[in-house]
Amino acid sequence: MPAVSVIIPIYNVEKYLRRCLDSVLNQTFSDWEAICVNDGSPDGSAAILSEYAAKDDRFKIVNKENGGLSDARNAGMQVAKGEYILYLDSDDFIHPQTLEITYYLAKHDNSDIVSFTYDRIYRPQLMIRHKLGLDTDGVVPSRFFKKYDIPKIKTVVTDDVFAFSTERAHNPFNPRKKWLIKHCQVWKNLYRRDLIEDTPFIKGILFEDFPWWSAVMLKSPSVTICALPLYFYVPNFGGIVLSSKQLRILQNLCDGIKEAYLLYKEKATDYQMQQWSKKFKWYFIKWAFRKIKYLDNKSDLEAARKRFCELEKLGALDNPPALWAKKLHCKVRKFIKESCPDVK
Repeated sequence: MPAVSVIIPIYNVEKYLRRCLDSVLNQTFSDWEAICVNDGSPDGSAAILSEYAAKDDRFKIVNKENGGLSDARNAGMQVAKGEYILYLDSDDFIHPQTLEITYYLAKHDNSDIVSFTYDRIYRPQLMIRHKLGLDTDGVVPSRFFKKYDIPKIKTVVTDDVFAFSTERAHNPFNPRKKWLIKHCQVWKNLYRRDLIEDTPFIKGILFEDFPWWSAVMLKSPSVTICALPLYFYVPNFGGIVLSSKQLRILQNLCDGIKEAYLLYKEKATDYQMQQWSKKFKWYFIKWAFRKIKYLDNKSDLEAARKRFCELEKLGALDNPPALWAKKLHCKVRKFIKESCPDVK
């Protein structure tokens, strides 16, 4: 049994795939397997995977019909054998010591999760270069070469993940905020497999990280937080804003809010519900509601009203935790009155 299974969903990423796989191959920690899930990719990704599997049998290939990111992650989890799980998106890459650091901390602290962060300099650097029409593919982040003295890494260990997790945006360079688990991207953590193996991602929705991470937090995991930028995230440079696309985003965000809210309503303590609502739920409600300004036809607007009306009737919009959330709730109610005549 390998110590760590790295699950990599793959779809149309031949341009970036070698860089991603090389970042795993060149890890300073050797006891890993990489579960490469070819999600029906029509490009040359399959040939690249075969090339890597031929030279190192730690690369395992799972071929399947296209089912989306959630389905690919679930398929990878079904065959993963590692004691710990790391998710890696195939257009991104990781620091050479990522597995060595996170596995050491997991064992040292007996933690269910080891949380780290992504390089917050690299992403805006790429965005600026893209706007200037400069090359972005050949940019190597300077912190990729940093050598960490692992026993000297400063961490925070907690059994209260709700106290440290938040979707609220903070200045990443504020030292008082460095120990927060900011946002809910699943690729920023190493997980004990026993913790997450019975929590699949919701198939077919966008932003599946939010309901999944919400469910994982409910298990009250022990967490080691280290503020090191071990993940290198490549942004999507697409800037097209289409009404139909924005409606789909809105609907998927509402689906995630609904699924997570129903789970919390059934299983959460008062403290967990309060913290989750304050630090996650209302920020996703805000994000979904912002999409309305991009909807340019009556049909899309009506579809959006129905989604928010459903959340209102479920009680998912009850008890806004702050003044800004109360104002937002008023705006939502005003927006949905046409579809929800019961709303006052």
